[in-house]
Amino acid sequence: MKVLNNIILSGVVVTMVCFTGCREDLMDLSPYSSISSGNMWTTENLADQGVIGIYNMLNYSYVASNMYEYESYGVSADNRDQSAYTKGTITASNGLFSSYWQNHYEGIHRASDAIANLNKAPLSETKMSRLIAEAKFLRAFYYYKLNMVFKGVPLYLEPTELEDFTKGQETEATIWNTVITDLTDCIDEPNFPDRYEKGNGSFGRATKSAAYALRGKVYLWTKEWAKADADFAKVGELGHKLFDGGYKQLFKEANEQSEEMIFSLQCIGESGYGNDFSFRYGSRMAYGSCWNTYLVNADFVETYECADGTEFNWNDYIPGYNEMDSKTRAVYFLRDNMTAAEIAKMKTDQNIDETKYLPEGNEARILKAYENRDPRLAATIITPYSRYTGASGASAYTYTLRWPYRGADTSEPFDLRTDTNTRFYYLFRKFVAEGATEIPNRSYSPIDIPLIRYADVLLSRAEAINEQGFSPSAVDLVNLVRARAGVALLQVTDASKPTYVNNQADMRERIRNERRWEFCGEGVNFFDEIRWQTLHETKYFQGAGLKQIWGQPQFTHSWGGPHFYHWPVPPAEQQRNSNLVQVSGWIN
Repeated sequence: MKVLNNIILSGVVVTMVCFTGCREDLMDLSPYSSISSGNMWTTENLADQGVIGIYNMLNYSYVASNMYEYESYGVSADNRDQSAYTKGTITASNGLFSSYWQNHYEGIHRASDAIANLNKAPLSETKMSRLIAEAKFLRAFYYYKLNMVFKGVPLYLEPTELEDFTKGQETEATIWNTVITDLTDCIDEPNFPDRYEKGNGSFGRATKSAAYALRGKVYLWTKEWAKADADFAKVGELGHKLFDGGYKQLFKEANEQSEEMIFSLQCIGESGYGNDFSFRYGSRMAYGSCWNTYLVNADFVETYECADGTEFNWNDYIPGYNEMDSKTRAVYFLRDNMTAAEIAKMKTDQNIDETKYLPEGNEARILKAYENRDPRLAATIITPYSRYTGASGASAYTYTLRWPYRGADTSEPFDLRTDTNTRFYYLFRKFVAEGATEIPNRSYSPIDIPLIRYADVLLSRAEAINEQGFSPSAVDLVNLVRARAGVALLQVTDASKPTYVNNQADMRERIRNERRWEFCGEGVNFFDEIRWQTLHETKYFQGAGLKQIWGQPQFTHSWGGPHFYHWPVPPAEQQRNSNLVQVSGWIN
């Protein structure tokens, strides 16, 4: 096999781990790197392994498995793991850029090797055509991921010897056209299935509906709005629709093969085959005693609308709240029946005004600020004094997020214990295990990770339509998503209501906000903000950063400059290939 391990993939060990494709029937496979390219295509079984090896790359760092690291509103716990990208101090030599580059190119190499050699395997014409289409989809997906951030990369479409990796970057437009060509080949292939039904052993493999969806997303980047609209429409025609069992339940194992899922990372609760979202998003009271490494930004939580579509405003619930010093607002978040010693400590630590504390009603007062909000807030985030069904050992308990923390894990008051108990943060609920589940280890949850789902298609289509001019049809598409969420529908008739929209600019912002709320925690928003060139406004605005729930800063974000939208060539790649040109604004 012409593997890139020693050049582009320096230090990467290729093993068969969690992948998108069949599950149990494709688990017991040899490492992809253990078979030479000349022998990979000599039998049908080896050809199957070769294609699964392409899917396998989805589980590598910065490809698909750890999408939480891209979450636009997720931040690391305290200062323990704050990223250099968030700090604004990141340099071109950071491992984020090199791992992202290396792992996506390894996927591209595997795909190109399959495309070039599958015709040598003893396969039926039908199967060979399908596998080549899968390989082309995956190559397109990996180039798509590269081009979103590097905006022009070297183009290799044939298996390449190590000494021949000498090309310079192609233009961003050239890479987009290449991705479109591969996806068009997939769409035009008659042996490529439209989609797979729940329970089909091939669920999770690439399909024609996934190719239409991904090509539509490329057209958003190239601003070919009519083409994007047409492709997204085809996805619905091929049978995909929104899951109708509730937003929260969509992210449970039982519903991971719903008709909403177009392309997803397939996972099971076994070592090496699961995701660690539950681990990184969880808390000490999630099954297995997890870490809340990634938190939800307090500023983002405040963007969630009320259920009737009105903008949330703290002053509507606690008059004068917005004008207070953020530190002193902590008084409203204190638990009921605080002791004199606890109150004294809060006066010292937070400078609270004791007269604003309600010993018998503080919790109820703050709870009202989270009632009657967009239901996706409660489904995605554990808010103050809301409940969470977790576990201690093999026993399930219902915990409450209170402050200050008292405990205990297996008895009253059943406070929700975290890795950050000395501060009060919002926690993720989405993707986090509930109860005493049968997950054998916190590090490999069986919940599949959606990479493209139908809600994304609907909102993307609404954007494509709106960018051609305001149209009620875009409103209708957004309303399909809002209706499933349980929030008031947008409308074009009554200007006195907060849901009224009648122009392109207003609709553009509503679509963007809808995407932010709908895909919170899924790793979608970061790339949206890159495409819209809004990351500096949404994550790096003045005063943005990790804050306690009442807005008290823990650390702030710092915007490095416009070059943050155009990732650098990793210096190690430049050393190996002198034809690569560094991006302006970056230092090594």
